[in-house]
Amino acid sequence: MLGQIVNYILGLGAAIFLPIIMIIIGLIFKMPKKRAIISGITLGVAFTGMSLVLDFMFGTISPVAQALVERTGIQLNSVDVGWTPMSAIAWAWPYALLMFPIQIVINLVLIGFKWTDTLNVDMWNVWGKIFTATMVNAISGSLIFGFLAAVIQIVIELKMADANHERIQSLTGIPGVTCTHYMTFQCALMAPVNKILDSIPALGGKSFNSDSLREKIGIFGENSVMGLLVGSLLAIIAGYGLSEILNVGIKVSASLVLFPMVAKLFMQSLQPISDYASNYMKNKYKDREIQIGLDWPFMAGRSEIWVVSIILVPIEIALAFLFAKFGWTSVLPLAGIVNVIVVVPALIVTNGDIIKMTILSVLFTPAYLFVSSVFAPAVTELAKQVGTIEIPAGQFITYFGVEAPIFRWAISEAFAFNIVGIIAIVIFFSLSVIYIKNSMKNKKVDE
Repeated sequence: MLGQIVNYILGLGAAIFLPIIMIIIGLIFKMPKKRAIISGITLGVAFTGMSLVLDFMFGTISPVAQALVERTGIQLNSVDVGWTPMSAIAWAWPYALLMFPIQIVINLVLIGFKWTDTLNVDMWNVWGKIFTATMVNAISGSLIFGFLAAVIQIVIELKMADANHERIQSLTGIPGVTCTHYMTFQCALMAPVNKILDSIPALGGKSFNSDSLREKIGIFGENSVMGLLVGSLLAIIAGYGLSEILNVGIKVSASLVLFPMVAKLFMQSLQPISDYASNYMKNKYKDREIQIGLDWPFMAGRSEIWVVSIILVPIEIALAFLFAKFGWTSVLPLAGIVNVIVVVPALIVTNGDIIKMTILSVLFTPAYLFVSSVFAPAVTELAKQVGTIEIPAGQFITYFGVEAPIFRWAISEAFAFNIVGIIAIVIFFSLSVIYIKNSMKNKKVDE
């Protein structure tokens, strides 16, 4: 009965579920009922608006990507079905509902012991911890290790949110909010590479974000013009005719113009709640600033995300084709071809530098191809067990946008006592500790 109720609420979607959570949180933090309700509804509008623009963008790019695939003649047996079927598979796991109390309790305990300053309200993405647990359980054969991996993920999410708070606030202009999505795990791995890029004279010490590009290249730095050029170029590569090229270009242009407009709704909804939460926490926890942890879409107003994501599309397909030729990977990126999952951490690490974001995204894309290929048999078997997707014989399904691919692969292999996995997870934890410490040190210096 409880499971049916929870599944029903989750089935309402993030645009309903998260506003309800935020209204409750606003009331807990002594926010006037009227303001709490308006803020919650505005957040629902923001999520709905962003979903509409995202669907519009993906609906424009996906056919172009499919045309690129057909031109290359790629024949791969692991099809990327995207996050929606993956979340359905995760929620069908028998132990899925246990992850809610586990996440809430761990978060509150860490706040109480001053081990985090982030209150993670992104209950929607609890499925990400469930998915990690299912993969670890499938690969290691241990249910206990599956839950332990999920607990580790919950803790790292909070610590990464603490570390990235100032960067994210600077990028979005929204105070008191940070991102608890596990895609940010890639920040720890990208940071050392970004330092190397900073040491290159042509890249270091210079800013190539959308604002600086507008100053340097004038009209070509405008979101509308960049969208038209990038979208049209992608359509040309796909072999489209003139009319289709112009249509794709103007649709991508429209998306890049609309993203910042919709993103303003997140600020309108979150800032009042953030202010009341901050005041409440300051009274309860003296000399502390507690920020709210959210899913990534409140950062989607940064046009750099979409410019780099679109540039990546032909590169992802080319890499999938190349690696498949060598037998290294088997995945065909389709549903997640606009891979914002690799671009958002690059945005955070580089502070929105388009050139360095593109380099980092290209360098880390292979990790998504490799891990989604490795996970394909386990994902397919789990899907068959829960009966959520019909899969033809000889075909595999997988999830190209696997969010934290290196972490998920390494911890799965480590708990299976694979020496390579153990070494990889040690390296990941080491880089994460260094990244978090350096970020928190810089944060204290700024204060």
